[in-house]
Amino acid sequence: MSDLPAPALPVTFRPTRTRAVLLTVGTAMFVTITAVALMLEKLGAGERASFILTAALFFGVLALLSRPKVVADDEGVTVVNLTRTRRLAWAEILRVNLREGDPWVFLDLSDGTSLPALGIQPGIGKQQAIRDARALRALADARGTGTDAG
Repeated sequence: MSDLPAPALPVTFRPTRTRAVLLTVGTAMFVTITAVALMLEKLGAGERASFILTAALFFGVLALLSRPKVVADDEGVTVVNLTRTRRLAWAEILRVNLREGDPWVFLDLSDGTSLPALGIQPGIGKQQAIRDARALRALADARGTGTDAG
């Protein structure tokens, strides 16, 4: 489908703008809440610690949300989503889909299932996600089973 040449391997696809926003907001929240906890004179040590722990928890959640990526190498693809990582051989990937309105790329697999790949998502960077999906599709076409990626 794509006239683009497949990118050189290894290559990592991730929503860089989304990741930057999440990590920046997480850091700013952590610093602000921690500063407030330390500046409030009437708080005891336990209350300060609970403020800082809450700030660390917020940061941890945002860091978890910034985790998704798709890493392609000579042997296959590693899909890192929020809490799970799955390794796929190229032959397992039949089709790379990013349809209008999809929140992220879906990989149709040889076992009849579909795997969401959150590392390519059109949220903030739609054009980048389209380029990344096309590049992954070109790689899958070149290295996979040779089926049409539609």
